[in-house]
Amino acid sequence: MPIPPEVTGEEIDPDVRQELMSLPKGLAEDVSRNLVMVAQLIDEDPEKAYGYSRVALRLASRVAAVREAAGFAAYATQKYSEALAEFRAARRMSGGVELWPVMADCERGLGRPERALAMAGEPEVQKLDKAGQVEMRLVAAGARRDMGQLDAAIVTLQSPELASGAVHPWTARLRYAYADALLAAGREREAREWFAKALEADKDGATDASDRLAEMDGVEFVDAFDEAEDETDEVQGTEESGVVELDDEGDEDDRDGDKG
Repeated sequence: MPIPPEVTGEEIDPDVRQELMSLPKGLAEDVSRNLVMVAQLIDEDPEKAYGYSRVALRLASRVAAVREAAGFAAYATQKYSEALAEFRAARRMSGGVELWPVMADCERGLGRPERALAMAGEPEVQKLDKAGQVEMRLVAAGARRDMGQLDAAIVTLQSPELASGAVHPWTARLRYAYADALLAAGREREAREWFAKALEADKDGATDASDRLAEMDGVEFVDAFDEAEDETDEVQGTEESGVVELDDEGDEDDRDGDKG
């Protein structure tokens, strides 16, 4: 797959660069450039990112960072079985636990929420940092909802992290998930309150909390561009459908009467 010449591979995370040092220099550069493309495209064009991840995997399948990138690219394209296999391989190579929550979420994606819940109770969770533990809580709550256990999902999300007024990178998503669960349970007043709290913490637009609030308040957004197009089409349609009436002799009917 073509890579823009301005992508040198130097943009890669230093830790990943360190891992790639085990490869011959030219190969390491090729792998780095493909991994940069994965990182750049995974949000806006997951399918393309997946393609670049497959190239990197073909070149360096024994590097944990490459297996991890391939896992995230597969995850972004909802290839959960493939993603889980790559995450497991990366974990075996690195020995870390950071991928535990996303591995559990892959189990959810494969329709196995009970396995995700089992993973939430494993000792690996205690080894996660705070962000990882919050992520695991989100996955566990999602699994509860998958199983129709809405009240249990709400309880799962109730935590010191949710109650805290401090804002962290994961705060908006945690508050949003709680609001969404409350709304699903019919607790609209509380849900609105938590959507507002999610919006307050969401500086990067990671959630659509503002849209959900507007929806709850009955606000309907109209795209001004689309509205203008509709008006133009309406005018053109009126002009094109105009009918010229003829009199008995085939001449155009003069609605204002004879002027001669």
